[in-house]
Amino acid sequence: MGFIDGHVHVWTDDLTAYPLAPGFTREQMAPATYPPESVLGVARPCGVDRVVLVQMSYYGTDNSYMLDTMGAYPGVFGGIAVIDPEAADVEAEMERLGAQGVRGFRIQPRQSPAGEWLDTPGFRRMFAHAVNTGQSLCCLINPDALPALDRMCEAYPEAPVVIDHLCRIGIGGEIVEAEVVALCGLARRGNVKVKVSAFYALGRKRPPHDELLPLIARVHEAFGARRLMWASDCPFQVQNETYEDGLALVRDRCDFLSAEDKEWLLGRTAEETFF
Repeated sequence: MGFIDGHVHVWTDDLTAYPLAPGFTREQMAPATYPPESVLGVARPCGVDRVVLVQMSYYGTDNSYMLDTMGAYPGVFGGIAVIDPEAADVEAEMERLGAQGVRGFRIQPRQSPAGEWLDTPGFRRMFAHAVNTGQSLCCLINPDALPALDRMCEAYPEAPVVIDHLCRIGIGGEIVEAEVVALCGLARRGNVKVKVSAFYALGRKRPPHDELLPLIARVHEAFGARRLMWASDCPFQVQNETYEDGLALVRDRCDFLSAEDKEWLLGRTAEETFF
């Protein structure tokens, strides 16, 4: 089996079949379309044959395009959906989407700084139900959101959690030591995994991304390879650099990873979590 890309967004310019959520316009879609053929066209030549789709914000909580893409390519795409955590039927919606192959749900703070972002009845219900379904709560967060997530993990230690994009440490250009310590501290919660991803947006924001190697090494030391997964975050990965640039950092440049470690980061962790 080939590698697995743990985080990709797809969308279409067919706004009749797949209308945008309120507040979004066609002009905001950049690129104008990014169908599954686009990501497979760059991923397969690099040895990536499966991809985890993350619901694109343009569609809000209407996951139809992602679900239709998954259905059109059986076994190729996993899915992370977006739902309304405060909906009265949130548990039923988690199960309905789970029956269609959705193995995770993207969640994120609605305010900045994040503060008590998870302190809502809806999020507590999602975490509680995820214990039953095994679906992951996939957090798009900055380090300021970690204390609230830590408390939720303490309350629901069996709820699977995935932190996206190395908690976006380095998005401002600097790898802040206190933020690295905070992220690695969450490794004591055995239900937490981390996506080692979106290198184009972190540190110097240009390949070969070697300045991120110490960060990846620290996170690997804390979490272990079985709780880490690589991802590209396409199409944003390929807007100013290549797909290969994102993959090569883990595949070729992390000399602290064993061959088995790379098997987990480049496929097995994502497979266990999202397929």
